[in-house]
Amino acid sequence: MIDKTDSRIINTLLNNSRLSGREIAEKLDLSTATVINRIRKLESKGIIKKHSAILDYGKLGYDIEALVDIIVKHGKEDLVMNKIAKNPKVFAVYDITGDFDIAIIVRFQTREELNKFLKEVRSDEYVERTHTRLILNVVKEEGIKV
Repeated sequence: MIDKTDSRIINTLLNNSRLSGREIAEKLDLSTATVINRIRKLESKGIIKKHSAILDYGKLGYDIEALVDIIVKHGKEDLVMNKIAKNPKVFAVYDITGDFDIAIIVRFQTREELNKFLKEVRSDEYVERTHTRLILNVVKEEGIKV
């Protein structure tokens, strides 16, 4: 588990992952060595998976964002998920419970690209059915504070 200091470091990184260890240390009134060592430990434990930028995909021309639910033949979930996950337009892949087996989030520049992608997914021999919903507006999309 993590302690209060780790939580403070993580929350600072969630706000701005570009901050250096020195900048985080100054913000939190810690030593730079402490911050760097704790970040390394959090990374080695897999708590911090990677540092990345949050993009505005709409400004990059990716105006089509959709949630796609998929039903697959029993026992083939991992195979289908791994195949779908290789597509660079797939933002997220989830193994879920309920009426569907897999949920994915995709982003495309055009409806034609989305259409082509959906046809490819449905043509997979293990995919039985898909259900697609377009995302009209994102109200919140951020990491949760720990």
